Amino acid sequence: MPKAPHGPFRPGDRVQLTDPKGRVNTVTLQAGKLYHSHKGSIPHDEIIGSPEGSVYRSSGGTEYLAFRPLLADYALRMPRGAAVVYPKDAAQIVTMADIFPGARVVEAGAGSGALTCWLLRAVGEHGMVSSYERREDFAETARGNVETYFGGPHPAWRLTIGSLEDSLDDAEIDRVVLDMLAPWECVDAIAKALIPGGLVCAYVATTTQLSRVVETLREHGAFAEPYAFETLLRSWHVEGLAVRPDHRMIGHTGFLVTARRLADGVRPPARRRRPAKGAHPDPAQTEHAQAEPAETDAAQTGTAQVTPLD
Repeated sequence: MPKAPHGPFRPGDRVQLTDPKGRVNTVTLQAGKLYHSHKGSIPHDEIIGSPEGSVYRSSGGTEYLAFRPLLADYALRMPRGAAVVYPKDAAQIVTMADIFPGARVVEAGAGSGALTCWLLRAVGEHGMVSSYERREDFAETARGNVETYFGGPHPAWRLTIGSLEDSLDDAEIDRVVLDMLAPWECVDAIAKALIPGGLVCAYVATTTQLSRVVETLREHGAFAEPYAFETLLRSWHVEGLAVRPDHRMIGHTGFLVTARRLADGVRPPARRRRPAKGAHPDPAQTEHAQAEPAETDAAQTGTAQVTPLD
């Protein structure tokens, strides 16, 4: 299994060089090459062989701090086909979907491969991540990003170009992660593939998608009550006694919905929490609302019956 790089920098390593203003530049080390910027240059040979966390001075006198990129850094800077899952959401998916070492995980779709990297690290060498991507160009981007991060093909990853619904007939899956436009279309297929107690996690962008996937899971009958949430991330500025929230934050990126698979033949208990008034249409009110326009039209055309005053 590919292992995370450690020890001194080596040729071929990706290195982040950060200047005093916090600007980050990522380079791939090659013997005999130079890193160039408007602040001067740094020989790659000076970096190769030194430990992480070293500081290098450019020919222009600017100091740069060098570290290997974290997976969060790599995910935000990787080549993109589809939009990447942000690290804050990937962390919630790994945690709230309970992705554990050895888990059998299905992912649809693969996108640019950012979430795939997190899932592969979580399942470990004894697990399996089966990713499905309908678009061939997205699949190739994901494959390139995953293999670049892990230094080659990952033995616990299987990438399929096609629909998840067509491939899960006889599967036994522990977890399903859906990052796709219409995850409710897969509910029947994943209900058949998930083991009792298994979990589905859907990542969607809009409130209409959120509502539809939650209601589909409820109506299906094979899942416990869904849990829907989102995560907001705000960093803080700390300088002596000047402690305040930063002006910028990573706000809404997507909603997450999780639900557990019930045992076969079991129906979920009736919900005790009463829905809010107006959450679902009232048939009587709908019929009344449909009748009102006809009365109004009659009044406007002069055909309505008017009772004269005494």
